[in-house]
Parts: sequence; structure tokens; C-alpha cells
Amino acid sequence: MNNFTFHIPTDIRFGKDQIQCLPEELAKYGKKVLLVYGGGSIKRSGLYDKIRELLKDFEVSELPGIEPNPKLTSVEKGTAICKERGIQVILAVGGGSTIDASKHIAASACYDGQPWDLVKDRSLVAGALPVAVVLTICATGSEMNSGAVISNEKTHEKLEINHPLLYPRLSICDPTYLYTLPSKQTAAGAVDILSHVMEQYFQPNDEAYITDVLSEAVMKTVVKYARKAMDEPENYEARSNLMWASTIGLNHLLTVGKGGAWSVHPIEHVLSAYYDITHGVGLAILTPAWMEYVLSDKTAPRFARFAREVFGVGEADDRKAARLGIEKVRQFNQSLAMPSTLSEAGVLEEKFDEMAAEAVRTSGIASRAYVKLQVPDVKNILMNCK
Repeated sequence: MNNFTFHIPTDIRFGKDQIQCLPEELAKYGKKVLLVYGGGSIKRSGLYDKIRELLKDFEVSELPGIEPNPKLTSVEKGTAICKERGIQVILAVGGGSTIDASKHIAASACYDGQPWDLVKDRSLVAGALPVAVVLTICATGSEMNSGAVISNEKTHEKLEINHPLLYPRLSICDPTYLYTLPSKQTAAGAVDILSHVMEQYFQPNDEAYITDVLSEAVMKTVVKYARKAMDEPENYEARSNLMWASTIGLNHLLTVGKGGAWSVHPIEHVLSAYYDITHGVGLAILTPAWMEYVLSDKTAPRFARFAREVFGVGEADDRKAARLGIEKVRQFNQSLAMPSTLSEAGVLEEKFDEMAAEAVRTSGIASRAYVKLQVPDVKNILMNCK
């Protein structure tokens, strides 16, 4: 097991009606609030009105319209508002896209240069406004981590800004806010959670047994409850377990003692930067193809353990068990009505060379991944997804 430092400064308030603490908690940072959210779903659900009532004694500015795969242009708008109006705290109401944009805005508001500078060189992050979260989509785990992924439309780059100052100070996680989530978003979120954990599970260092067992428990939780949450949107047990799985899945707990680079996310980030497809959809297509591509005598025992512990595969032969595990992942994605090919998602082969090169250039996939992948390998994986 590798050495590690583990510190999470986020105050999690989990469960029904936890939002009542919002005025008291935000007041610790100031009265000038930037409310950041996506489309109209929080207005249709009544959550927007509830928040505005709770913040009636605050000076609230708004930044609506945060996109899935949040764009640099939205970050620039939010940064300008913060600087012009002296914003003291940012309240992100939504899922990973809204939270990620808010984190980038928080850092950019304390920086004199261009927001994209902080993505290209995180050492330039010298301060950040406090960010609070009301979570309405469980997927990214951004409510309890220090990362944010932003898309630059001009350069077709989708990159991460990550800094300890970007941990949310407060995250309110009420599973009832997931009741009105569209089925497609529930499905894409579940795939994203599972993929986050798999990325941390399949790493060069496999000596962190306790971390692996925790990862297996989270993955089993996703498999158990994803379809149930789609079929029974107001099932509190399903929604609450998925919500907490999302948070644990990417709050760094499941990577301690391991390290290494991720394998599938770097490819998907390029994919959705070029084609703006839903992140979970891209992961559902790419993950089984990556598993098949890197399966070998060396990796078979690890894939076999995954198959046995997460999906209950009983096959004794490691190679056979591994293949059954890959098929189980495919079946899980299909049960959530996820597409299985890039053509279904409108992705064309003509960009594969460019995308493969970009995935390798912007990540550690060629040097620190579970199985190191070069540009031809990434292109082959994309070709296998056609």
C-alpha cells in the first residue's frame, strides 16, 4: 500500500429536510451569494422557490443555464459576476456540471488572469470563494471532492482543475431531491458512479486490500439499486444508497494507498469534448471495450475478482470469469437502456486519430494507467466501439 494523506474539509448534511440549515451555514461566509444552477428543473420541482425563501435575507445574484459538460464561457460569466458584485459565497444547486462550474468560478474570482489559465496550470490557484452545494443529481461525487472538469469549446479540450481550495465547504444531500430526476439521468449517473470506482479499482498497485473491499461494496450498491431507482423514482432506499455511493465513489477514499492514472475517463473526456454527448453514455460505450482490450493473462486475475465480488460470477477459471464479468458490465448498461456503440451516439470515425492523440496528450494513460495505452491503443478501443 502506498503512503497517503487523507483530509476532506466538506461538511456533509445527508437526509430529508437538511436544507433548513442553509441560511445559518451560508451566513458564516457572507451575505452576498451567487446562486448557480442548470435548466428549469429546480424551478419545476419547487426547490428554487424554497431556496429563495430561505435566502430572503441575503443578497442573491444568479447564474442559470449551466450546461451538461459545463463550458468555459459559463465560467467566464460567473467570474465576472463575482468580481463585479463582490460575491462572498457560491451556492451550486444541481449535479456535477453545476458544481464543477461553481468550483472553477470560485477560483477564477480570486485570480486576475483568464479562467482557463487555472486549468492549464493549477499552481496559479491562490485562493477561492467558498462553495456550498445542494445536490440534485448523484453521479460525479463533486459534492465532496476538490476537482472540476470544464470544456473549452474553442480548443475541443475537456480538462480538470483540481486544488484543495476547491472542496465544497457544505454539501446538502437530500435523496428526495432525486425523485423528479429523469430516468436517463438516473441511468447515466449510475454508470458514472460505477466507472469512477472501477477507475480506482483497476490500478497498478493492487496491495490496498481494504480499499478494494470498500470499492467492491460501492460497486455492488450501484448494481443493486440503479434499475430500482429508475423503476421506482420515489424509492428512498434506492435513491439514498445511490446518492451516498456517488459521494463515496469520488471523495478520494477509494483511491488511498493505490494511486495511478485513470484509463477510460481520459478517452471519454475527449469524446464528449468533441461531440458533447452525455458523460455517462460515453462511459457505458467505452468501458466494456477497454476491459476487453486490456484483458490478458496478467490482468485476468484482477478482472476475475471484479466479476466474482461485484457480479457474483462463480466461474473458477480466471480468464473465463473475467470475460463473464465484462459481459455482466454490458448487461448492466443495457438494463439501464444505455447505448452500446458510438454510432448510436452520433460519433463518427473521422475524428478517432485526433481524439486518440488528445486523450494520450492530456492524461497519464500512457505512463501511469493500469495498462499503459499509446495512441494506437486508444484508437483501437474507439474502433471497437463503432
